[in-house]
Amino acid sequence: MKTLRLVLVFILAVIAVNAQEAKRNNLYENSAEKMLSTDGKLTIGGYGEIYYNQPFGNDVRNNGKLDVQRLVLMIGYKFNSRTSFITEIEYEHVKEVYIEQAFLQYKITDNLNFRGGLLLTPMGIINEYHEPTTFNGVTRPLADKYISPTTWREIGAGFMGYLHDYSIKYQLYIVNGFNGYDGAPHLRGKDGFRKGRQKGAESFMSSPNLTGKVEFYGISGLNIGLSGYFGNTQSSLYDGLDEDIAEDKAVADSSRVNISMIGVDARYKLKGLQLKGQFYYTSLSNTKEYNEFTDRDLGKSMMAYYVEAGYNVFRHFPKVKTELIPFIRYSNYNTHKSVDTGTEKNLAYDNKVITTGLSWKLAKSAVLKTDIQLIKSKADSEYSKSFNAGIGIMF
Repeated sequence: MKTLRLVLVFILAVIAVNAQEAKRNNLYENSAEKMLSTDGKLTIGGYGEIYYNQPFGNDVRNNGKLDVQRLVLMIGYKFNSRTSFITEIEYEHVKEVYIEQAFLQYKITDNLNFRGGLLLTPMGIINEYHEPTTFNGVTRPLADKYISPTTWREIGAGFMGYLHDYSIKYQLYIVNGFNGYDGAPHLRGKDGFRKGRQKGAESFMSSPNLTGKVEFYGISGLNIGLSGYFGNTQSSLYDGLDEDIAEDKAVADSSRVNISMIGVDARYKLKGLQLKGQFYYTSLSNTKEYNEFTDRDLGKSMMAYYVEAGYNVFRHFPKVKTELIPFIRYSNYNTHKSVDTGTEKNLAYDNKVITTGLSWKLAKSAVLKTDIQLIKSKADSEYSKSFNAGIGIMF
């Protein structure tokens, strides 16, 4: 016990010393935050990615797929020194249009800001930092597709800010939740929460949800995040419900699920070395009732994680102004980590993913990418394989 106390004291001392020397480049900014930090009254930004996907390595020939995955225009307007508005308009696959962010921010103090509107849920890394120049690999990690279904945004309001003396960034919002049932069910074991995102499109709310994140950036090169999301899925059966009618209330209650999600992430840079890791765990309750009512197979718990390492080999050539980053990422996501009584665990929902490739940053915000991705579920005997290539920009 004494040894443990000494170790804890040593760790706290290291954090305290490094916090005084920490560089602000440990504090990451996405496109919206970069726009908010400028002095211009009207600002324009954006990002985009185009990629090619080619399955290989089996006895069946498959055509490659090419796609303008997304092109995004961001517009910011500063009404005065305290009040700003940010919106993100996205075109996916050339023909689909979405609004990914649209929020008003008001600076209350130097450390406290109010935000309201269509907000990114602050879970993990990718959901907030999803611009293609901010991550390795042609496509976003699959762990962030089903558990924390990037790009995950909902309408809400809350507070965010920075405690720079303590090297802390914080966010806390009340938002509407996933659409679990609106006459048809939207959640299942195969794709977790992905089909339940309301995206601010004629959303409805039967009960509010709470989400938040704290980031610590006080150790040189290191950023650590702790995030959470808590609440219920939304159900249209609560609209106009007479709660004195027990049978109707029981039916409505069986159409929603309780969610408790936590996430831990870390990013570390040392010279040319880049390390990144992320972990999600989600506990759900009322899944037995939900599955019986909807004839679905939603899991009782879900888990996902990945670890990644990359290295900028061009750092050894001072005259070369670009970056070449070989990387490898190991990932696992399981939307049937556990299941409730009456639901059979599906091994096809427990997937191992290995991704390795190159990111060539021609400029800070322009990148060429290639990778090979191997995916195998516990129900499969061998990996499915694909080669991917793409370009990404951010401005």
